[in-house]
Amino acid sequence: MGRNVGAPQLAGMLGSVRTDRPGYLELADAVRQLIDDGRLGDGLRLPAERELASAIGVSRTMVTAAYRELRAGQYLTSRRGAGSFTSLAGSRKLAARGLWSAGHSEVIDLACAALPAPPELLDATRVASTDLPLYTQHSGYLPLGLPVLRERIAEKYTARGVATMPDQIIVTAGSLHSLHLILKLLAGPGEKVLVESPTYPNALALLDRAGARLVTCGLGPAGWDSAQFVDMLAQVQPRLAYLIPDFHNPTGHLMPAELRERLAAVSRATRTDLVVDETLVDLDLDGGLVPPPFASFDRNGQVLSIGSMSKAFWGGLRVGWIRTSAQLVQQLAAVAVDLGVSCSILDQLIAGRLLESGAGIVANRRAELAVQRDTLVAALHEQLPEWRFHIPSGGISVWAELDAPVSSHLVKACAEVGVRLAGGPRFGAAGTLERFLRLPFTLRGPELEEAVRRIAGVRAGIDDRSRSYLTEPAVFA
Repeated sequence: MGRNVGAPQLAGMLGSVRTDRPGYLELADAVRQLIDDGRLGDGLRLPAERELASAIGVSRTMVTAAYRELRAGQYLTSRRGAGSFTSLAGSRKLAARGLWSAGHSEVIDLACAALPAPPELLDATRVASTDLPLYTQHSGYLPLGLPVLRERIAEKYTARGVATMPDQIIVTAGSLHSLHLILKLLAGPGEKVLVESPTYPNALALLDRAGARLVTCGLGPAGWDSAQFVDMLAQVQPRLAYLIPDFHNPTGHLMPAELRERLAAVSRATRTDLVVDETLVDLDLDGGLVPPPFASFDRNGQVLSIGSMSKAFWGGLRVGWIRTSAQLVQQLAAVAVDLGVSCSILDQLIAGRLLESGAGIVANRRAELAVQRDTLVAALHEQLPEWRFHIPSGGISVWAELDAPVSSHLVKACAEVGVRLAGGPRFGAAGTLERFLRLPFTLRGPELEEAVRRIAGVRAGIDDRSRSYLTEPAVFA
């Protein structure tokens, strides 16, 4: 079934973009910006000219001219009798993702959104080392994970309001390993996977390598457009949907409970499995009411919840998990055996000890991140008042909308003054999101203030009409 956006829906989206050009050029610019920002995905059928003209209160002639302008810029393709479809051909293509080297200590690294290890890690490691001899009397191969760790993870879900048994948990070597196992089991090459735009870059890269046909649905300034997401899921009927509902990476938005429930209901009708990345769920910085877990709306075992130790605890501890039905857990374990990748026993023992005293560690993390978030926000307001952003109530980053589509150029120029950044295009389809930049607040206040000072200085010297291509690789987390 084809994908389309209705005239009323597009009219609402057009009301949220900024442009200062008159008439048909203004309309073309507005649609182009929605495509560049990833809110209108590739291959999406736009409303007929007459329908859009009626919805936004302009003449059909103006819409016709705007569509013609978009076709000239390769942002729109039209087929007689079929309609007009969005295209990324007019967008800038970006280099493949790669890895940074370790880097110099004077460089301020905002490309990697991760915290240093908590002080409790060393004590947990010492205690775990004394536990290790208990497990050295057997082979050490545990495809499902350590029973004691599975129990602790199950207890975490039960405490969040989703009754969970240990046999519903499989331990993995991190969130990407979890996603890899799920893709191997449930989605073959060429199958459709619905993703948000923007989303986690490493997940995008993994999906691309797996041969998935990505279908994007954009987030706006206020987060998810409920009607658009529900309609997209119903129209596309993807095999999987990869979602980050809890303090979304990179925007920090929190998906409302009502939308979670609606998406779970539609997924039952479309037979879509929902892969829900909850890596950031513990990082609620303002003490607000976090919606129920996605799994609480699951009726048919179609929600696979991914968790990880990496954000709330430490990225060097490669421990993650999947919560799903006991039947799927067994099937995922078989895939893990085939792939020959598992989490080390020692890492699992350390994770278990950290989770045992996790409430205090996470509380300290939240307090630390809240202060650093406020420092970053204040610096941005002072140094770059033209930039717009939502202040996240949780998570680890600010998703800033720039005053011009210069993200890639800014990333290159800032590298020359010792600031590593993750530009907007890394978080979406090729050529989109040039007006955006992810700014994590995982560094200390003085480093964040200095980074913003340097970024502001660089931005002042960039021509708004400039175009850049990312050639430097970057680590993302």
